Amino acid sequence: MADSLRPRADSGWKLIASGLAFPEAPRWRRDALWFSDIFDGRVKRVAATGDVTVVVDVPTGPSGLGWRRDGTLLVVSMADRRLLAFDGISCHLEADLSGVARGPANDMVVAPSGVAYIGNFGYDYEAGAPRASAHLAVVDLDGAVHEAGDDLWFPNGMAITPDGATLLVAETSASRVSSFAIACDGMLGTRRTWADLGVARPDGISLDAEGALWIASPATREILRVAEGGRVLDSHEAPGGMGQACVLGGADGRSLFVCSSPTHDRAQSLRDRPGTIWSRSVPVPAAVPW
Repeated sequence: MADSLRPRADSGWKLIASGLAFPEAPRWRRDALWFSDIFDGRVKRVAATGDVTVVVDVPTGPSGLGWRRDGTLLVVSMADRRLLAFDGISCHLEADLSGVARGPANDMVVAPSGVAYIGNFGYDYEAGAPRASAHLAVVDLDGAVHEAGDDLWFPNGMAITPDGATLLVAETSASRVSSFAIACDGMLGTRRTWADLGVARPDGISLDAEGALWIASPATREILRVAEGGRVLDSHEAPGGMGQACVLGGADGRSLFVCSSPTHDRAQSLRDRPGTIWSRSVPVPAAVPW
């Protein structure tokens, strides 16, 4: 990772929510922050008042979140490797991902077309299985599942450029962000390296209006802003623990929200509820939403 900056420990972070098990996959929508509390088995929402409400229970562990144009909420269900659709009342099966996902299903991004791109661990992380590469699952509007993107190492957070032409994928185990051209049918072209990140291990990512990525690196407890090619533009020490995911949002798109926890241990997280969400103001807003 070129031109690395020492992360700044400062008081610019504001605590938004606490008492969570393991918050992940933050999304800004309709004046609220939505997220998956994975170990608690629930999708939740934080209002501007700071009140946290449960949106829907997903006992097998929710992960990536996204919306179709009709307002349907899509939720990745991790352990059983399914994509669920929530209509505001109940969930139904949108797609079975088990034919592509060899490990727990993970983060997701939904394109302007409504096509969903979903990663997976590639192996059974909690059981200590040997690491293995993974493919992405591409889910069409009719629920058909396709395999795309080979030899990805723990594909995690994802983003799509505002023109809908490029998919960015954080490969946690490979310490890089990769990019794919998106074809008219939603399939992916050849992968190329968008940025090598050195010792940083990217988890959640968020694209800003200048084309830079905010990247959560829980292994190094940093929140980085990185340009294509790997140059670090800004760096902060993660608040509240590791800092596993981030997203730009707020009324003007200039609030950077970070989901954080001091541990990956499920039992400890459920017992102590150490998970938190923080925010800070940043100069460059989120990429223009489609």
